[in-house]
Amino acid sequence: MKSDSVKVGMQQAPHRSLFNALGMTKEELSKPLVGIVSSYNEIVPGHMNLDKIVEAVKLGVAMAGGTPVVFPAIAVCDGIAMGHIGMKYSLVTRDLIADSTEAMAIAHAFDALVMVPNCDKNVPGLLMAAARVNVPTVFVSGGPMLAGHVKGRKRSLSSMFEAVGSYSAGTMTAEDVEEFEEKVCPTCGSCSGMYTANSMNCLTEVLGMGLQGNGTIPAVYSERIKLAKHAGMKVMELLEKNIRPRDIMTEKAFLNALTVDMALGCSTNSMLHLPAIAREAGVDLNMDLVNEMSAKTPNLCHLAPAGPTYMEDLNEAGGVYAVMNELDKKGLIYKDLITATGKTVGENIAGVRNKDPEVIRPIDNPYSETGGIAILKGNLAPDTGVVKRSAVAPEMLTHEGPARVFDCEEDAIEAIKGGKIVPGDVVVIRYEGPKGGPGMREMLNPTSAIVGMGLGSTVALITDGRFSGASRGAAIGHVSPEAAVGGPIALVEEGDIIRIDIPNNALDVLVSDEVLAQRRAKWQPREPKVKTGYLARYAAMVTSGNRGAVLEIPKNN
Repeated sequence: MKSDSVKVGMQQAPHRSLFNALGMTKEELSKPLVGIVSSYNEIVPGHMNLDKIVEAVKLGVAMAGGTPVVFPAIAVCDGIAMGHIGMKYSLVTRDLIADSTEAMAIAHAFDALVMVPNCDKNVPGLLMAAARVNVPTVFVSGGPMLAGHVKGRKRSLSSMFEAVGSYSAGTMTAEDVEEFEEKVCPTCGSCSGMYTANSMNCLTEVLGMGLQGNGTIPAVYSERIKLAKHAGMKVMELLEKNIRPRDIMTEKAFLNALTVDMALGCSTNSMLHLPAIAREAGVDLNMDLVNEMSAKTPNLCHLAPAGPTYMEDLNEAGGVYAVMNELDKKGLIYKDLITATGKTVGENIAGVRNKDPEVIRPIDNPYSETGGIAILKGNLAPDTGVVKRSAVAPEMLTHEGPARVFDCEEDAIEAIKGGKIVPGDVVVIRYEGPKGGPGMREMLNPTSAIVGMGLGSTVALITDGRFSGASRGAAIGHVSPEAAVGGPIALVEEGDIIRIDIPNNALDVLVSDEVLAQRRAKWQPREPKVKTGYLARYAAMVTSGNRGAVLEIPKNN
């Protein structure tokens, strides 16, 4: 066992004395040490129930003959961090989580791991760590929140942000906003639509690192506690069979993830996280694959914010496995891959049926024949721009309009709420990328303000930052290269006409190459917004959005 290096032999007598200080018995030390990575905290609604999940995992590990040992991982609530400097600290935690978990797992020689995440950066951060450490590992998340109910309709966090925009437009009263405030987030759990947390928890199932229901069983269901016990038991089986994360997270597993991403209509943030996880697993996930996968993958789900259904509905309809089974009818799923269940993908999804064709469209009656995410390229985005196509109003799939240019999110929000943005405009928010932000803030506030002001079907937003999974509309993010490194988005001027052509995967500013070259010759890099602390180190090391905003040591160091 890996843990023998800290338990067995005369040289390990000092180590055993420290285990003795922990109150561990010889019987416990004779068993495999299983690290349980607990993301529990009291500030993130998706994490406040993780103490219950962790206790259930511990019981499962112990029942199956292991010794469970808990250690922590951090997590930021994107909703609470939204719209202020705190959002600069969201994406950057992904690497802190991966690094600290790697350090704890290797320093203490754990034989296996159970990851207990739930929210946006926490899930991919732990998947990255799992690939690095590469000991048998199972994931069990905290589960999604139940949808709220306001005025007879199901609602979620995106409805709350849009309500603020509606109040600014004068179409909703303060009393209405307060009712939303009290009712849209009724339970613990990750927010109830197909936002980033739920996208990544569903894709964890698809990758093969989580058990059935990991992405969809609501946080408040007792079934989630049972799932956690089974995860604890299952990791011992994986240890016995020596099935490791890199055996599971293969190139074909990531192709499955991209396929299901398209069918579910996942958050655009998955286009940052999947490449970053793949890189740790030794897989080169080229983003040029995305449109290729999208072209042959039908979009089967319109979960909030794209439509009126929620994670609880997807769960009742058969969950992620039911979606995979529908896709398999067109031969779109690789089935011969081993998973954390100890079985293959094909064995996992066999016989799982679609129980609600209104929630999961049958393969022969999709919302669209193409997937939920598109990668755009053009002279405004030579590398990439990313859009959640399934959440774009049909009339905005192609659009031309004048650029309204802002060098930070705050200025854009002020203009939107001040009535300075009019139908037809293309709002450009730049210097918010991985380096320029730094931290690549989510733009949920401006997109929600646009929708709330009644402009969702007439105004587009383009940024080198990113979007919350709760954003909807013609919201194009991850524009690369970003403004901070002199990407073309830095050269756009007020009034330039921008052409968006999502069906043809194109994003261009209608300015000649000669004019762009003249502007580039005059462009000067901006002073860094942050010069000290973790954000400064992050900005110095982070790559562009099209590469997953991963960290690399600068070549001149």
